[in-house]
Amino acid sequence: MNKGKLLVFSAPSGSGKTTIVRHLLQQDDLNLEFSISAATREPRGQEVDGKDYYFMSIADFKKHIKAEDFIEWEEVYRDNFYGTLKSEVERIWAKGKNVIFDIDVAGGLRIKSKFPQETLAVFVKPPSVDELKRRLKERSTESDDKINMRIAKAHVELATAPQFDKIIKNYDLDVAKAEAYELVKDFISK
Repeated sequence: MNKGKLLVFSAPSGSGKTTIVRHLLQQDDLNLEFSISAATREPRGQEVDGKDYYFMSIADFKKHIKAEDFIEWEEVYRDNFYGTLKSEVERIWAKGKNVIFDIDVAGGLRIKSKFPQETLAVFVKPPSVDELKRRLKERSTESDDKINMRIAKAHVELATAPQFDKIIKNYDLDVAKAEAYELVKDFISK
């Protein structure tokens, strides 16, 4: 199978990585397809199974772990598992496309360690933790307890930024999108 490139975008929740990834997916010249992660959490808002995530029960997720079906997986929060199925990457590569991930920091670094030559790992850095908190509250998709959990985790995630190939500082979204485009275009042309 002809392997494409793997483009990992990781960041604390609220940093803008999803917005940047969506922007990159609209750029036809990059030949990207989104890697849909598996998750044990409930869908939020308008999320659709098989489009936003592969939603599964904890029991099903654990069966996949035991069968070694994941490239990477993590229990991000208690009983809240996320992972990347091997079959998902194989599906996208079979179409001759490059795989783009919107993924947590630990998962992104695991993909980079398993596929060091094929992967560009990008960390999206927010202006500040206070700005992260403001963005998460503005979303109105989670309780204050969940937001506080995400903020506590953000401090740990920010410390991992130097382990990534590139860091994009998202102070201005348009600038961050342009920088991400140039990084990806340069990497896939190698």
